[in-house]
Amino acid sequence: MELNPLTAVSPIDGRYHKATEALSEYFSEFALIKKRVFIESEYFIELCKIIPALKKIKEPAFESIRDIYRKFSISDAQKIKDIEKTTNHDVKAVEYFLRDQFDALKLSEYKEFIHFGLTSQDINNTAMPLLVKDAQVNTVLPLLNKLSDRLKVLAEEWKDIPMLARTHGQPATPSRLGKEIRVFAERLQSQLLHFNHIDFEGKFGGATGNFNAHYVAYSEKDWHGFACKFLERIGLKRQMCTTQIEHYDNLAAYFDALKRINTILIDLCRDIWMYVSMDYFKQKIVKGEVGSSAMPHKVNPIDFENAEGNLGLANALFEHLSAKLPISRLQRDLTDSTVTRNIGVPIAHTLIALKSISRGLDKLIVNEPKILADLDQNWAVVAEAIQTILRRENYPDPYNALKELTRKNQTITKETLHDFIETLNVSKKVKEELKYINPRNYSGK
Repeated sequence: MELNPLTAVSPIDGRYHKATEALSEYFSEFALIKKRVFIESEYFIELCKIIPALKKIKEPAFESIRDIYRKFSISDAQKIKDIEKTTNHDVKAVEYFLRDQFDALKLSEYKEFIHFGLTSQDINNTAMPLLVKDAQVNTVLPLLNKLSDRLKVLAEEWKDIPMLARTHGQPATPSRLGKEIRVFAERLQSQLLHFNHIDFEGKFGGATGNFNAHYVAYSEKDWHGFACKFLERIGLKRQMCTTQIEHYDNLAAYFDALKRINTILIDLCRDIWMYVSMDYFKQKIVKGEVGSSAMPHKVNPIDFENAEGNLGLANALFEHLSAKLPISRLQRDLTDSTVTRNIGVPIAHTLIALKSISRGLDKLIVNEPKILADLDQNWAVVAEAIQTILRRENYPDPYNALKELTRKNQTITKETLHDFIETLNVSKKVKEELKYINPRNYSGK
């Protein structure tokens, strides 16, 4: 069966293809192969600066070598996949492809220096963190920053709308709608600070991390310094002491940071869902959309439900990635190989969710009459305010006085409270102060 969005097994490449197609540039097989070609090519160019046998190669040849990855095409990637059918080794297939390219560039006498002294993980453990970094800069962070900014705008827009808060699901001290949204903006901003300070690191040190082959060939060279400068030039920090593979500790930190961000967004989705169910928010009707196949009146909060589901999937995978990747048997086993190929999957689910949340937020319409009506029906929530002022006035045991009042009256109204205030042994001025308080103005700052 031909692969297309309708036949794809994963909804990432099927139903949600349009939402995730930008990630193909970073997490597809093509993207990984192209980045490997980039690493191998730039490594060879770097070798030309320190190995005597390569010093005859000049700048024009460097640009020709760079054109191999600059002009890298799907057909080039297919050539590498065809070579892999024989080698049964993906990185070796890249080396053989580059050898053919060097022949075409009339650089055949130098092709033994392609992949010189390296192991496959020197290529993979630089290609993959670079791809993750590129995806972060170009797709993940822009969407997260856009969402964070949108929440700040909504918080400011709704800052003066008083709202009945709920603790344990019960009516509680009033708040403001804008402040409740600002909670999520602040949480998100705090975690983004951590997220942005995680280093992207790579491993580059030969078969078991000691540059054995490099030093046996050119013992006088500072290969550790060479590798550090090379990785810095391509945008990574080098892990100095490694086994055959990188530690994955920073990638694990990256996944955990995204997981924390996603958890905050799940919390946001659930709260918005609840506000919609309480009729605090209406939703803009999109022409042609159907809320229910049976109930014509329904407009469901599908964007927040979709986001919550995708965030949950993403976090389950991030959990496995951060728990598994830093663990390997001795110098290396292959369990990391298939796992790292799936790094793009939870990032894709995260992107789907971010776009869904943004779409959902744009549909929200504040139902202020309903919010105010809820406040007006819950005068009991100002009991806290009254007992606090009475404490200030050194009134005896005000907490229990209010507790007795609110619990013996099933419905507390403005009249109930004002009648109670009149029975208090306090000054007229204090009584006026107490009567001024109502659920709409008792919302703090």
